[in-house]
Amino acid sequence: MSKVDVFRALHRKRAQGDPLVLPGPWDAASARVCAEAGFPALATPSAGVAASLGYEDGATPADEMFAAVARIVRAVDVPVSADVEGGYGLAPKELVERLLEAGVVGCNLEDSNGGVLKDPREHAEFLAEVRSAAADRLFVNARVDTFLHGDGDPERAIERAALYVAAGADCVYPILAPVDVLPLLRAGIQGPLNMVARLDGEGPSPAVLGELGATRVTFGPGLQRRAVAALREIADSLTK
Repeated sequence: MSKVDVFRALHRKRAQGDPLVLPGPWDAASARVCAEAGFPALATPSAGVAASLGYEDGATPADEMFAAVARIVRAVDVPVSADVEGGYGLAPKELVERLLEAGVVGCNLEDSNGGVLKDPREHAEFLAEVRSAAADRLFVNARVDTFLHGDGDPERAIERAALYVAAGADCVYPILAPVDVLPLLRAGIQGPLNMVARLDGEGPSPAVLGELGATRVTFGPGLQRRAVAALREIADSLTK
């Protein structure tokens, strides 16, 4: 099986309470740590990679993001999916080419721009063009930003998700959806469902998210921020 086939298979027939857990490495070293820990695949966070490169979230130039992702891919043997934000204004064919050149098996694509939701039908057309250009070579995770930049109405999130699934998205990611609406989202959205978990102990565990309907769990830039916090503590202790 190719890496993308392996990655796609990891999303199938997940037992309830056993979601696919994908840590978010931000550089080659953190990717190796995650792979050596036994995770079967990885998913880079755009915010974490941006921070490692000295940029604010959303401000990373496309060339630097793809180069950073390629270094992560080269560092490990497991499949890697990349968060490429809104696609950096690239045409679908060029976006797919850049992703495949970087060696990733999948991508995360947002349906908002500058904090404003995109027209869902136009975004669905974009996703369909990405899927057409990629064929089965990429696993497309379609982020739904209704709870981040919209009105938080789960029905609107389900409507957007349906358009994206029809366009060929392999997975849907209603980022920051409240836990109490997860069962409703699960009932209304076809296919794999991605949820984000917190690492501060304040939110539900990946297993609980799986029980409520999540197929896979990611952490956004959580790991990178925890690492920076730990480094800050060490640095502070050395100056005392």
